[in-house]
Amino acid sequence: MLCRRLGPPGVLEPGTVPLPQAATGQVRIQVEACGINFPDLLLVAGKYQERPALPFIPGGEVAGVIDQLGAGVTGLALGQPVMAATFLGGLAEYAVARARDVDPRPASLSPEAAAAFPGAYGTAYHALVQRGRLQPGETLLVLGAAGGTGTAAVQIGKALGARVLAAAGSERKLAFLRAQGADAVIDYRDGALRDAVKGLTGGRGADVIFDPVGGEAFDQASRCLAWNGRLLVIGFASGTIPRFPVNLALLKGYAVVGVYYGRFRDEQPAEAAANMRALRALLDAGRLAPPIHQVFPLEQAALALACLQERNVEGKVVVSLRGSTPTSAA
Repeated sequence: MLCRRLGPPGVLEPGTVPLPQAATGQVRIQVEACGINFPDLLLVAGKYQERPALPFIPGGEVAGVIDQLGAGVTGLALGQPVMAATFLGGLAEYAVARARDVDPRPASLSPEAAAAFPGAYGTAYHALVQRGRLQPGETLLVLGAAGGTGTAAVQIGKALGARVLAAAGSERKLAFLRAQGADAVIDYRDGALRDAVKGLTGGRGADVIFDPVGGEAFDQASRCLAWNGRLLVIGFASGTIPRFPVNLALLKGYAVVGVYYGRFRDEQPAEAAANMRALRALLDAGRLAPPIHQVFPLEQAALALACLQERNVEGKVVVSLRGSTPTSAA
């Protein structure tokens, strides 16, 4: 699916492009499924921090089968089922990825579940481990917890031994989060997030806050951190970039920490690879399980993005290409 002009999800349209070729250090993947993420919406709208030239194919994480190896690639094989972070190109029958961003697909995961894993779980793990330094016994508050990245943070936080408070905006989402293992859930529609967190922590506040939402949720979260807390800025699903009163950080001795997983993979590839190995171990141990909200066929990719935009999702939205006849069509 091609983005020829910037705008809402409906600007995506079918198209045909030349079959991509794997360059040195890359592999080409016959795509079986593509996970949909909030950055895809921002890219299509022209609001992301990186702006690819038009036309482009969105889709930042895929699962499929390797069908071409670029020069210098080792440790991967033709015909191997894999999952990969791609940044772009996933909403197509073939996509290329750097070999270092490709991992074998666990036999326990369907292509759709595997396509929900690299970006969301990679982001959440990097945020909580490298940026948030989350420790066993600490309290983690996850905002927007019912989305794909939020759900990953809930599961990973539990696996790391934290007490997890999960915040969302509907009774259905709260029930979903209880099923994901959250220790407590918070409905922040009434604007009482601070009071709820204080009540659940004996007035102390959360040690780490994972915020992919921004806007009013960030404003409330900035007032319910513990001393030496860490407020992780993941994204702005609300559509509003908050203005932060920095005196709060001074008074409470907490840190506001940016999380940019794509840049992390570029700057620290060895650490990113180690993270994926750690995630794989948690997955194999049964501690992680990507929940799928809905699967759309490729021709309904615009609807998949619109579904995410409505923020009425529990888990991950995925586009499936299984059952299609591979061509060079995007």
